[in-house]
Amino acid sequence: FPGTGVICYDGFEPSGRMHLAQGIIKAMYVNRLTQAGCKFIFWVADWFAMLNNKLDGDLKKIRKVGEYMIEVWKATGMRLENVEFVWSSDAINSRAGEYWPLVMDIARKNSLSRLVRCGQIMGRSECSDMPAAQILYPCMQCADIFFLKADICQLGMDQRKVNMLAREYCDQIKRKFKPVVLSHHMMPGLLKGQEKASKSDPKSAIFMEDTEI
Repeated sequence: FPGTGVICYDGFEPSGRMHLAQGIIKAMYVNRLTQAGCKFIFWVADWFAMLNNKLDGDLKKIRKVGEYMIEVWKATGMRLENVEFVWSSDAINSRAGEYWPLVMDIARKNSLSRLVRCGQIMGRSECSDMPAAQILYPCMQCADIFFLKADICQLGMDQRKVNMLAREYCDQIKRKFKPVVLSHHMMPGLLKGQEKASKSDPKSAIFMEDTEI
């Protein structure tokens, strides 16, 4: 990829319909960054969606939704010359000896309470009755940043806690260069009091395939 050599990353769970925030606004951010000379890697987090029990953990359905989301972005005008879509299951399986030791090192260097505080990234709150996946998930997402050699984490504000976990991990391993956290604000839902549009509630957002009535 020509340009600055800077790698931007965003990960997404293929977990349902795509609303305007994820469709149009994400395409705008990606186009701005690639136009500036960055390479943008989309981490298609199919294993993460399964871990978060999206679509009942059915990996075939999750894969199909991931393909749908990529096609929607193409239709929005996202410029794909400097964009790469990497499926997490394929990449992790092909480089398992690199990925899992990194995940384990992140888990070993952080307390249980620190990882629990990252529960928001899964769309969950901190509570005692949480799935064990809520501990594994942030360790894996933190590892993704280093696994993909990302310079910039371009995700929503709801992912900021795990992005900060990655920067803290740099201190723990005495790594000089930390990933830059370039967070975007969340689009509010259509219902009163909703700070974030929800894909699980069809009344809270405008979806990319909605038609005018």
